[in-house]
Amino acid sequence: MDKKSQNDIIDRRDFFKKTAALAGTAIAGSSILASNAMANEHAGGNGEKAILETPEWATKWGDPITKNLYGMPSKYEHNVTRRYTKLLASGNFRASIAVTPIQESMGIITPNGLFFSRSHGGVAHIDPNEHRLMITGLVEKPLVLTMEELKRYPSVTRTHFIECPANGGQEWRGPQYNSLQFSKGFMSCAEWTGVYIKDILKDLGIKPEAQWMLAEGGDSSKMGRTIPMEKVLDDAMIVWGQNGEALRPEQGYPIRLLVPGWEGNLCVKWLRRLDFATEPWYCKEETSKYSILKPSGKIAQHFYANEVNSTVTSPSPEIDWSNVKEGDVVEIEGLAWSGMGTITGVDISFDGGKNYVEAQLKGLVLPKCWTRWSYMYTIPKDFKHTDGNQLLLTSRASDDAGYIQPTVDQELTAVGVEAVYHRNAVETWRVEADGKISHVQLRSEYTRDKDGNVIIEKGEA
Repeated sequence: MDKKSQNDIIDRRDFFKKTAALAGTAIAGSSILASNAMANEHAGGNGEKAILETPEWATKWGDPITKNLYGMPSKYEHNVTRRYTKLLASGNFRASIAVTPIQESMGIITPNGLFFSRSHGGVAHIDPNEHRLMITGLVEKPLVLTMEELKRYPSVTRTHFIECPANGGQEWRGPQYNSLQFSKGFMSCAEWTGVYIKDILKDLGIKPEAQWMLAEGGDSSKMGRTIPMEKVLDDAMIVWGQNGEALRPEQGYPIRLLVPGWEGNLCVKWLRRLDFATEPWYCKEETSKYSILKPSGKIAQHFYANEVNSTVTSPSPEIDWSNVKEGDVVEIEGLAWSGMGTITGVDISFDGGKNYVEAQLKGLVLPKCWTRWSYMYTIPKDFKHTDGNQLLLTSRASDDAGYIQPTVDQELTAVGVEAVYHRNAVETWRVEADGKISHVQLRSEYTRDKDGNVIIEKGEA
């Protein structure tokens, strides 16, 4: 070893000694630096070894830049993938869903390869040169557009989330998956590029009696959904771009409908037809599906906006606190979103919703878009709790439309437990004594009187 290399190692060792000394003067529990130094000590100094010794990858050539002309994730991120389950599939995975690992999400943009995917007849592969969009019905100038002609209209780029209305729907009666990905991963957020439908209609002319628009897909399921004209003339878009590139096939390539903030099933993929009429179409997906059975026994239809919602993403069942200890400073992170407007605040509770403190909103805060939030938390002395001293993490979001996330009790009183869609009650993680995370639901016991009215009894279930 030459003299320069020896001096480099001595300098680095001296750096770690000074770092350890500085950390020792920090107030316990108030410094990430102190936590880092203690972690290195408990690890037997492996952190210092990783700095002092030259790793293998620094001693040989890397890949040529020509190896992957379309970039790929690191092989060490192999666990960060969409996931699926037979319980949410038709049996052949054509009518099924693959959910986003939101516990691994950074910022508010979901990479295209991780964006949740829902189809009703499998993923269609469409030649854009052969694809056409027909616009017909109560318009002055019906026409058929090629993709090239469609893209001549003035384009816009907006950032919005898409959420399946069944996000969390399997948990109306209680937690079914001890997993953030499967409980809240039926959603993603992206930057979309396309054209407002209202700008196309300025060219075509819409007749005053037109009150509804039918959007129909070009895949084998011929997905059809009805949308009121008020939303069409507000911010509904036809999009062909996602996060700076063309839509992926599973996201509706070459074009899909985007109805910002409203349920994902309305955002029809592989879009082939827009039809305008005076009455809704009452398609399969808004009669036998995507409707709610109310406690009265009647069906609710044509409810569209995804209500204000939030979740704690770290810690979570996938990212637990098994390696933290008393005095550590950790960042509790989460996401909030609302199809009604813009997130204005998020509160976090450590006792299951009895008391709340305000969290901090981070980064961009945009309408009908994911909003990231966080709270810096010092692990307390009683972290290794007993059953009588539980840590129950609950988040609660509010938006500029005046809505606040309901408790489980409030939502079940209004809707009952037979619903599938639009569940937005607060969600709770219980931190176990070993730092592992369990998904729990805090609620009162219910009975009904002779008229079917819900009676909330004291106690927790």
